[in-house]
Amino acid sequence: MNLFRQVWILFKKELILEWRQKYALSGILLYVFSTVFIIYTSFFQNVNPMVWNVLFWIVMLFAAVNAVTKSFLQESGNRQLYYYQITDPIAVLLSKILYNTGLLLLIGLISYLAFSVLAGNPVKNQPLFFTAIFLGSIGFSVNFTFISAISAKANNSATLMAILSFPLILPIILTLIKISTTALGFQQDTSIGTDILILVAIDSMLIGMGLILFPFLWKD
Repeated sequence: MNLFRQVWILFKKELILEWRQKYALSGILLYVFSTVFIIYTSFFQNVNPMVWNVLFWIVMLFAAVNAVTKSFLQESGNRQLYYYQITDPIAVLLSKILYNTGLLLLIGLISYLAFSVLAGNPVKNQPLFFTAIFLGSIGFSVNFTFISAISAKANNSATLMAILSFPLILPIILTLIKISTTALGFQQDTSIGTDILILVAIDSMLIGMGLILFPFLWKD
């Protein structure tokens, strides 16, 4: 069985499991809507655009943590042993990254809609902001998926997850805020193309690092 077919089969498996365990996605959506509603009521229905921008990415970050960190932590030892015998480790990693990216894109669009309805929509450049959501979803997915695989091998997985994720996620968050600040019209940044390329490079580097290191982790 070739790599692409393995990725597709494992990707469908992730979708089926998520559909059977609807409470996980429902809990994430409840977190998003309740957080946005608290923001709406706390700021008396008038959220400053700069605050809106920062709060949006905070909501996205914690939603990503809740959605993605379970990727490998929920896999039992017997199931991982079964995968080890029949699949390529690259296929396992890519299928989870693709699924988590799609899930985070959905969460990002729902968060954007919720913010727009309850807290207003100060975004001036919609395509640029959606580009930030897309690239941010990829970065969050790759980062947290690979860190989840490492943490699943450790006893104190929650602590290790926090320690390993922070230095990797920080440049992604800072770049996303800069791009989205331009999308809100607060600055005319002529280097926005460079910022997007930096974010693409970070995402590519994380994917490459995961593809190189995961097979060694998988054998452990």
